[in-house]
Amino acid sequence: MTDMTAGELARAAGGRLLQGKAESKIRHISLDSRKMKGDDLFVPIIGETVDAHRFICQALEHGAAAVFTSEHHTPEDVKTCIIRQMGADSSSGWKGKEAAWIEVEDTRKALQDVGFFCRKKRSLPLVGVTGSVGKTTTREMIAAALSTGFHVYKTPGNSNSQVGVPITIAEIPRDAQIGVIELGMSQPGEMTRIARIAQVDYAVITNIGVTHMENLGSRENILKEKLHIQDGMNPDGMLILNGDDERLRSVIPEGGRKALFYGMGENCQCRGQDLHLEHGYPVFTAVFKEERAQVRLKVMGVHMVSNALAALAVAAVNGISLKQAAAGLEKFEGFKGRQQTFKLGGVTVIDDSYNASPASMKAGLRVLWGASDANRRIAVLADMKELGTGAFGFHREIGAYIAAHPVDEVLLLGDLAAEIGRGLLGAGSEVPVTLCKDLEEVKGWLNKQLKEGDWVFFKGSNSMGLSEAVSYVKNQRSQQTI
Repeated sequence: MTDMTAGELARAAGGRLLQGKAESKIRHISLDSRKMKGDDLFVPIIGETVDAHRFICQALEHGAAAVFTSEHHTPEDVKTCIIRQMGADSSSGWKGKEAAWIEVEDTRKALQDVGFFCRKKRSLPLVGVTGSVGKTTTREMIAAALSTGFHVYKTPGNSNSQVGVPITIAEIPRDAQIGVIELGMSQPGEMTRIARIAQVDYAVITNIGVTHMENLGSRENILKEKLHIQDGMNPDGMLILNGDDERLRSVIPEGGRKALFYGMGENCQCRGQDLHLEHGYPVFTAVFKEERAQVRLKVMGVHMVSNALAALAVAAVNGISLKQAAAGLEKFEGFKGRQQTFKLGGVTVIDDSYNASPASMKAGLRVLWGASDANRRIAVLADMKELGTGAFGFHREIGAYIAAHPVDEVLLLGDLAAEIGRGLLGAGSEVPVTLCKDLEEVKGWLNKQLKEGDWVFFKGSNSMGLSEAVSYVKNQRSQQTI
């Protein structure tokens, strides 16, 4: 974060300095009381089950220099909190007394106000990426393509929420020339709030699927919510849309902004041609206006071509040639938990464990199915969350899909994932299915059954914890290669 003082933070958040020095320098923002980079502002978020105000003094002990608070209104309140959380005779109590305590009405809203303030101070162009599937991979590909011509700042990790986006904006370094910001949402109204903070210049929408159907009700509602990325957008900005998506191809931008479509169809200005796979990796020709360039990806699956074309489109409208952008894409080898492929101890692992939707699960299964050199193709699948009343049907649909694109073994974790087994049975499949009651049972099966030459694919919603099973396989196979 560009150095701000506690006084500036208080003004940006519409707050009041209760205690501490207004000139204190603040360089970072943290939501985790255990993790500070130094001279941090700690923002205690009030969640459904935990109010992080109880961890204010823990944050101060770990290096926070300032805190927002909506629960303390006087210096006496601050003193009482320090005594309660640190102890009356605590030798570290001085940290609480030296820190800047800033009273705000709502800590979440105050954080968003700080993000808005920081965005107003920066004129660099921002690319916003949203969509039902592929946001993070597309973000990383766009950054890879743009990095051939610019110093690029991108969303760190998964900070794409109402609290993540303002921190992302605040942390943009001075030397950044362009930013790539991921914008996620799961509830009505969320996109508007974060879009007004980010004020993007280019809005990329990857697709409209069924993720968050539970909260939004229909694909039409999901589309409407995603299009709120235009709220606060640069009036001269551009929508960059997946022209192969049936709902996006007919979108007309608001306010007279331009639209650029990418995809494999003839309706797309940035399109792919001559697509084929070489050892499972996509190779295609990208076309934009009079330019053509061959692109070789180092991530598996034809669905990755759409993400790559989005990246090429963004690079092109920012003055980078297709050939130059393609060279940047060829260095991209995936992102943790998003279909990263690696080989250990003779076993090939496709780690797609971070999250799941019906479309992304099918895409990953196609990669597994296409592994022609596999001894066995093993799918480890867990619940797909937030699919609403149609959740059981979506899972049974995956079972029917596997029946039509057979693999050799299927492991299922979770009550919803069990419906995948029913879908397989209903389709008359004879693929062996193992229902696992917990992660330990998944690990036990993998420990006993994995053999050299196997390919194993992990996919499920993040809350199901399949990343733990991936780490287990990594550790087990690594030990076998020592």
